[in-house]
Amino acid sequence: MSNETLTVTDNRTGKTYELPIDNGCVRAVDLRQIRTGPDDFGLLSYDSAFLNTANCKSNITFIDGDKGILLYRGYPIEQLAEHSTFLEVAYLIMNGELPTSEQLAKFNHHIMEETHIHENIKVLVSGLRYDAHPMSILASAVAALSGFYPEAKEVKNSEIRRANMMRLVAKVSTIAAYAFRHSQGFHFNYPNSDLTYCGNFLTMVKRMNEAKYIPHPTLERALDILFILHADHEQNCSTTSVRVVGSSEADPYSAVAAGIAALYGPLHGGANEAVLRMLREIGHVSHVPEFIRKVKAGEGGRLMGFGHRVYKNYDPRAAIIKRVCDEVFEVTGKNPLLDIAVELERIALQDDYFVARKLYPNVDFYSGLIYEAMGFPVNTFPVLFAIPRTVGWVSQWEEMISSPEHKISRPRQIYLGYGHRNYVTLEKRH
Repeated sequence: MSNETLTVTDNRTGKTYELPIDNGCVRAVDLRQIRTGPDDFGLLSYDSAFLNTANCKSNITFIDGDKGILLYRGYPIEQLAEHSTFLEVAYLIMNGELPTSEQLAKFNHHIMEETHIHENIKVLVSGLRYDAHPMSILASAVAALSGFYPEAKEVKNSEIRRANMMRLVAKVSTIAAYAFRHSQGFHFNYPNSDLTYCGNFLTMVKRMNEAKYIPHPTLERALDILFILHADHEQNCSTTSVRVVGSSEADPYSAVAAGIAALYGPLHGGANEAVLRMLREIGHVSHVPEFIRKVKAGEGGRLMGFGHRVYKNYDPRAAIIKRVCDEVFEVTGKNPLLDIAVELERIALQDDYFVARKLYPNVDFYSGLIYEAMGFPVNTFPVLFAIPRTVGWVSQWEEMISSPEHKISRPRQIYLGYGHRNYVTLEKRH
């Protein structure tokens, strides 16, 4: 028995149970011993949205929402965003340690060489409607990759696992660029292995008729930082989807496609689009006080981009993005919505109504302004989220598959339907 325990008295029976506490958790299966009789299945815990349920043990990402702390493998997000490149952070998340110069060079080369995709993927993308949503294209093409790498189903083989993890990180950026080009009706640009990860993506997206397209270094670095900030975020909806699908030992392409599908939802990957819509509806800085009043009075409208399921303090990623905004707008010109956003933030952070509810700006509040200034339409915002999050998805997937506690996910339910009923023939039904 652990030195840390929880004593529970069942008032239905008067019996007392001592449950071990491990890492601040009580195992849900330990509740099964609490029964009213031999025919009782045992006590279940009910948590419909995983508000207070840990479904895994992980070494990858740590969040302290009350203090506004985000760590990748122990490193503060602020330090990584300032000093690292996206692929350096990708190596860290996937391997557990920051790379040496030699390791990083080898990793960069391997990833960039894998950015090329089979020509049939281009055919698949081209075959979709001209107005297909880029996330629909991304999910379809990533799922299709399992047909090009059938060995990926051998998930217990560590070498095959790692090879396909690298492929996913590399190829998702190319597929995303193709999805963007298809939605714009433009020809596809092939990847250039000599460029950086973000430089190559911007080139595939932006190059038109230029013999050589050179992304602006400020915009390239801004995208690099945004990708770092979105690389992983603990057990969110899409990551949980990847783990649940992957728990059946499906190949990583199918698991990541499930993560993309989850991210497609407006409550997850569409939040920064909602922020832009809100700012446009406000229309002018002078209208911000009235908008705040209506939000507080419940007269319509929500304060989008504020508050977070886990952060009860200022999202550390939002503070970083706010600084990046100024650098990007020096190149692109200021997004006219920025003044509205800054004023909205200023008023909300001084208002007791929002402070008492711990509603602080999150990562989505400013990221959409940057993406729009860089020329990305709003329907591509969740795709820009999915590219870097693939690093987190494949790392979480491998951690789950490698765990000695790995089992297929199979939650319980609380049944509220009919009990046993005898069948009634058609002619007797009324």
